[in-house]
Amino acid sequence: MTGLTFSPLIPVPLLILMCVIAAVLVGYGLFHRAKGALLRALPILALIIAIADPELVRENRTDLKDVAVIVVDESASQKVGQRAARTEKALAKINEELSANPDLEVRTVYAGRSDASGGADGTRLFDALSSALSDVPQQRLAGSILISDGQIHDAIAPERATQNHAAYMNAPVHLLISGERKEFDRRIRLESAPDFGLVGQTATVRLRAEDTTAAAGTLLPVTIKRNGGNIQSMSLPAGTTTDVQLKIDNSGANIYEIEIAAGNGEISTANNRTLVSINGVRDRMRVLLISGQPHVGERAWRNLLKSDPNVDLIHFTILRPLTKDDGTPLNELALIAFPIRELFEEQLKEFDLVIFDRYSQKGLVPIQYMNNVANYVRNGGAVMLAVGPEYADSYSLFGQPLQGILPAEPTGRVFNGAFRPHLSEVGQRHPVTAALEGAVGRNGTDPSWGRWLRQVQIANPAGEAVLMGQEKEPLLVLNHVGKGRVALLLSDTIWLWGKGFDGGGPQTELLRRVAHWLMKEPELEEEALSAEVHDGGLVINRRSLQAQEVPVKITLPDGTEQTVTPKPTAGGAFTARLDITEPGLYTLTDGKMTTITAAGNPNPLESFDVVATADKVGPLAEASGGGVYWLEDAVAPAIRRVVPGRAAHGATWMGLKANKQVAVTGVTQTPLSPVALILLLVMAGAMLAWWREGK
Repeated sequence: MTGLTFSPLIPVPLLILMCVIAAVLVGYGLFHRAKGALLRALPILALIIAIADPELVRENRTDLKDVAVIVVDESASQKVGQRAARTEKALAKINEELSANPDLEVRTVYAGRSDASGGADGTRLFDALSSALSDVPQQRLAGSILISDGQIHDAIAPERATQNHAAYMNAPVHLLISGERKEFDRRIRLESAPDFGLVGQTATVRLRAEDTTAAAGTLLPVTIKRNGGNIQSMSLPAGTTTDVQLKIDNSGANIYEIEIAAGNGEISTANNRTLVSINGVRDRMRVLLISGQPHVGERAWRNLLKSDPNVDLIHFTILRPLTKDDGTPLNELALIAFPIRELFEEQLKEFDLVIFDRYSQKGLVPIQYMNNVANYVRNGGAVMLAVGPEYADSYSLFGQPLQGILPAEPTGRVFNGAFRPHLSEVGQRHPVTAALEGAVGRNGTDPSWGRWLRQVQIANPAGEAVLMGQEKEPLLVLNHVGKGRVALLLSDTIWLWGKGFDGGGPQTELLRRVAHWLMKEPELEEEALSAEVHDGGLVINRRSLQAQEVPVKITLPDGTEQTVTPKPTAGGAFTARLDITEPGLYTLTDGKMTTITAAGNPNPLESFDVVATADKVGPLAEASGGGVYWLEDAVAPAIRRVVPGRAAHGATWMGLKANKQVAVTGVTQTPLSPVALILLLVMAGAMLAWWREGK
């Protein structure tokens, strides 16, 4: 392009003033018919032209391409039904049509992909769109095309759009919806849950069941499982928040899976489950310790239990058995009567653990009360026997009715002499004894523990003998009985470890582990399966008393399954790792045990609401001049280039602006007032004016 420009040597208002003065003077001369008036105008005009400095400018221009952006939604909800296939076909058709426009630059952005962190912010396509347009002038933007299911969580209302957040509003925004109009979905939402709860009590969680097609208040079936097993079925009203009570059965993690029944033909079942993990804590553990007679090792149990502030200890020591008859009158005995009925009938169920320490059956507790102890164990209670020589005599506790719950029968033989306890093969894998300090000595085999001095021999042990003693006889036996547990320690000289005799040993730690195993602490379970998210992967931990490897089947949030085989590490533990890329619930099972864990947010925005919709982006698309299209109607609408200001969408087509912007690549300037010519005109005009005046 060529044009005329001026570069005045003085301000434009002053130049105009000079022109007006010059015109007035010349006009005055002409009015009075002065000689040479017109000739005087010639040098004045030349001077004005010189001061205005006119130039002929030629610009070299290049046409600029408009920019169109295609944003493809890759979020998890795009994997539902035929959405992914429709998206792929629509993208291929759009690229084919746009490639026929040489004056158009097409940018394709893939966004919305969530990771294992949970996707708490949902699908954010407009952030990706703004980033793609950050270097594009608004005058070159042809339009934007979003291919999504419509569940876009960073779209804002047009009236709230600002210049920074809505540069895309200067050109049409088109939405191509990959879902279907008649989709429906059921989902369960966890609105609140406590982190902790007291064992034996209930915790309140708030749930909301939803069905996109059901009327408010419609009852929807919901199932609650704990650690893989069903515990409760109920019906919750649709669209209403409901408080549900969950029983806290054990200390440690109580994992509840809450699932709403799938609807016939619903679009996705990935959001039909949610996970609640409540850490069970014991308010106060009640322990009953009964010592059959005073002895040196009695203090070991008392010190251990009294050192724990969460333990309420009730301790009785039998100082005068009924068999003792020395003629002392009863009114002279300063002893407290043993409260048999209160302990073994009225309050027995209130204790978490009962310990018999060198107790023998010498008529103190009638048989009917020992029946209560046996039933207490079978119904979930815990009993430990720390025995000495009394377990081998005729007054042994091994007899009716405790014979049915005790793990071993005494032979009547007692080993008297020093021996060094050591772990059995199963004890090396059992969580109660595995990795005890000093279990493996410096030479890699024998333990570095001190010696004990007495042991009771048994026959036909049940359960697991985790510690061995003299002549490789069982020293500590653990057994499950019904719903409860029993531990049998076949020596009364463990207190030597606490005194440091012969180097001592882990007395406190061993007794602590035994007591907590009896009270069903989850970290001491022999057979356990758990998983946790760590560094972007799912770490599977399996513990077992069996040495063989067992495959674990993992059900991913999208319903697909994978199988991994944890490898042995140490102490009965097996570990494996699975890389994960999407948040949600992961169910693990090894055939016997089932557990569930959550990666990131178990109900992220992205996967919670998956029904295709135009409500979130439709108003913004309309305000920008764009349209909304359902890909179930056609592969993709046709594309047209439209003049700015004209309609940019129709029923079967969508428009992209043709801005026709150019870039100036060079400028050539030619002065129109050469100095020599101006001087010649000034001199010629002055001389002609003088000549005319001389006539």
